[in-house]
Amino acid sequence: LLTMMSGLPLAYNKDMQEDKDAVFSALDTVNNCLTIFTRMFSTLRFQTDTMRRSAARGFTNATDAADYLAKKGMPFRDAHAIVGKLVLHCLQTGTTLEDLALDAYKKISPAFEEDIYTAISLQTCVDGRAAPGGPAPAAVEEHIGQSAVWLSMQHP
Repeated sequence: LLTMMSGLPLAYNKDMQEDKDAVFSALDTVNNCLTIFTRMFSTLRFQTDTMRRSAARGFTNATDAADYLAKKGMPFRDAHAIVGKLVLHCLQTGTTLEDLALDAYKKISPAFEEDIYTAISLQTCVDGRAAPGGPAPAAVEEHIGQSAVWLSMQHP
């Protein structure tokens, strides 16, 4: 609505009554969603083992594997290509980067050592993403704290 209103010519004098249907409809949708979400969250149970397995299958840690090689002095574009071969191998064999044997890593690049498993563990990957809005526990706790302050200011 605000975008439409700001785009109107200055001398536009049309009756702006029909334009609010979309706003009221959106408000009704948000209210209905909040009611449903409130009930849903009260019974929500997370299946953390399933979540972890799904995250591992998604190759979330592929960038971390490329970063591992780049930290050893390899140009990132070359590291990216090597990790791409590893991901393809994993897809063909139905495995994950975490479960891949060190021999398979070394077959593609001798730069890999035993510490690759620490570098690509999902916990390391999550902890390393500490930017605002990131999934690292410190970033999440910071955001929760900011949200709590904001909520307390809205509803003293």
